[in-house]
Amino acid sequence: MSAPEPARTAQDRLAADLDERLARADADLLARYPGERGKRQPVHTVYIPADRYDEKTVASWGRQAREVLAEHAGTPAVLAQATGLPPDLVGDLYDRVLAKLDREPIEDLRIDLEDGYGPRPDGDEDAAVVSAARALAASVRYGTAPPYAGIRFKSFEAPTRRRGVRTLDLFVGELAGAGGVADGLVLTLPKVTSVTQVEAMVHACGAIEQAHGLPAGSLGFEIQVETPQSILGADGTVLVARMVHAAGGRCTGLHFGTYDYSASCGISAAYQSMEHPAADHAKAVMQVAAAGTGVFLSDGSTNVLPVGDRDSVHAAWRLHARLVRRSLERGYYQGWDLHPAQLPSRFVATYAFYREGLPSAAARLKAYVGGGDSGYLDEPATARALAGFVLRGLDCGAVDGHEVASLTGVDAAALAALALRPAAA
Repeated sequence: MSAPEPARTAQDRLAADLDERLARADADLLARYPGERGKRQPVHTVYIPADRYDEKTVASWGRQAREVLAEHAGTPAVLAQATGLPPDLVGDLYDRVLAKLDREPIEDLRIDLEDGYGPRPDGDEDAAVVSAARALAASVRYGTAPPYAGIRFKSFEAPTRRRGVRTLDLFVGELAGAGGVADGLVLTLPKVTSVTQVEAMVHACGAIEQAHGLPAGSLGFEIQVETPQSILGADGTVLVARMVHAAGGRCTGLHFGTYDYSASCGISAAYQSMEHPAADHAKAVMQVAAAGTGVFLSDGSTNVLPVGDRDSVHAAWRLHARLVRRSLERGYYQGWDLHPAQLPSRFVATYAFYREGLPSAAARLKAYVGGGDSGYLDEPATARALAGFVLRGLDCGAVDGHEVASLTGVDAAALAALALRPAAA
């Protein structure tokens, strides 16, 4: 009678059998959900009509934002009152916001040739595209371009498809010819209503890359979620999830279009808002669809602009700051800004979020990495989220590397490793 098979050998054989059975699922999971891209996510996207953009626009927005701030909130106390934020906190970050407006007033620029530009004669749009591409290329050469920049072209719906393709090809070609195709180039596909449109965009990117001598796979694009069809298809499936995976790794972001989406759901203009339940539902679906894919998620905008007298500006700032904070708390780390006067409330609310949260996040990270008691029993997934929070604060300038290292006991590289960022931002 033979001796029983050693337990270890039996376990090894079972494990090998499971490896074989699960190999395809393992590969599929890694391909579809690769995790962080290792890139900084901008805190906002600024939309500027193409005929109003030139290489001086970014600096001009910073100057205009500072002028509005000086006129309507020349001191930290007034800005705190205007935005509804704690005075001591605003006092701590007022100069930091001013420096941001000088250094980097726009983190992500979208030169708009869609709704913000409107229908124009082909000759006019061609001229605007060429001018914008040359201006952006000059900014890239001079080192004055935002970290991310690109265009939103007209949709692939039948009535605007040819114009959208022409604009996309003309812009990329002009940019490539001028040596302005940078890592931060972003293309926005609007009003997506089907997975097939995303597949068509993948095809278009490949054709345009080949036509203009760009490396294969170098063009990525955002999917703008502003139609109910992109959330729920006629077959009852969540199309936005299928869209992300149909993009073949080219999808870089999902951007929510507050007003087109709300209007398409039948919500009257007076009640269209980033915080309407219909908008919250759509963004929650987008959030789950993007989770683990490396695709950035962006909230939309408020169309209440800080213009007019001081009371009107303060009211708009208070609304904007509250909505920015609301988005950040819900894990939507990016939004849209449509006017230079929105930059002060964007940055003060964003900086307040990260600076308020830094002491607790740092204490929890320090205890997780080095041992000790933070009052929380944090698991690895929460530690990753804590590290990601701190890194986002570093990326946008809300916090500094030396204070993070002092509070956490780890440097930015260690935080990136903890957050599972595959490379430095």
